[in-house]
Amino acid sequence: MSSGRRAGLPDVDVTEPLVLVVTGPVGRADVPRLCEELRRLLHSAGASGRAPAAVDCDVGGLVRPGLAAVEAVAGLRLTALRYGSRIRLRNAAPELTELLVLTGLAEPP
Repeated sequence: MSSGRRAGLPDVDVTEPLVLVVTGPVGRADVPRLCEELRRLLHSAGASGRAPAAVDCDVGGLVRPGLAAVEAVAGLRLTALRYGSRIRLRNAAPELTELLVLTGLAEPP
């Protein structure tokens, strides 16, 4: 008895990645709202059986990223960790990347 090979790539997840888009100026007062938005995104993904290893966080639309943006990234990372996930920053401005390096919050290479 022989079995034919299945079509497609084996063990490849083709689901759409989860994406959180952060735009505009971010102040300290925005951090809890952003973390709650991520929590809802992760919760709904987990409820649908799609517990993600990572969430893409597009920060390309941030205006004048400063220390409040760094605080937001730290809060988002902690929120993701609580759900067994992590965030991947996308389109980060050089200023934000430099601040994350200075604070020790830069993503490992």
